[in-house]
Amino acid sequence: MSPVAEFRPCIVIPYFDHPRTIAATLAGLRSLALPCWVADDGSSAEAALALVEATRGQSDWVTVLRHPVNQGKGAAVLSACRAAATAGHTHALQVDADGQHALGDAPRLLGLSRDKPRALVLGEPRFDESVPRSRLYGRQATHVWVWINTLSLSIRDSMCGFRVYPIAGLLDVADRERIGLRMQFDTEVAVRLYWRGTPVVNAPTRVVYPVGGVSHFNLWRDNLRIAAMHTRLFFGMLRRLPRLLGRAR
Repeated sequence: MSPVAEFRPCIVIPYFDHPRTIAATLAGLRSLALPCWVADDGSSAEAALALVEATRGQSDWVTVLRHPVNQGKGAAVLSACRAAATAGHTHALQVDADGQHALGDAPRLLGLSRDKPRALVLGEPRFDESVPRSRLYGRQATHVWVWINTLSLSIRDSMCGFRVYPIAGLLDVADRERIGLRMQFDTEVAVRLYWRGTPVVNAPTRVVYPVGGVSHFNLWRDNLRIAAMHTRLFFGMLRRLPRLLGRAR
């Protein structure tokens, strides 16, 4: 993989029906002085209006993209990253719109990405007591499968939506591979980037579940999607077994 010659970062925010947290999310990111793309993934009229209000007078740094119907978090991230790449940006700080991330850690994630521009920088959550136990146990199961499918412990947490992508690598994976675009997206692209030789840097960061926060995770539907993804990745790992064993050594 050729080295990344430039570091021109931006912010991408996938947005779907988080009207109560988007304004605070943008306010917490403004001091970074980076261009930001918010991809509205088919939100309700109320949430779309909240996004309009939150971005009013901020066109100097925020661009809003809209999907007429919901396509999934991954589709929103990819739309924002394609727009950012067209504008000449090389790296994207992905931030979820649900208010869970410690935005004060953003400069540290960006600094790690600047120092290692070929790397995927992943937020490694440090949860407080607000985390639902069911979500925590589900994450642990995914961690185990990711370690199996990469034959490595390099990816400490594949599900955190607070991360920095090398945009070119992300888009190449999306263009060449069949990737799930909903709740499985964050995990699947992390594994596939690792398979391609992308270094991984893990950055501990605090994650909270705000009181009254909105989650779009459907226990049965999304767990089935995630299980199907792990199965698909497992067979992909078997095809790459010699290379992954060599990398592990």
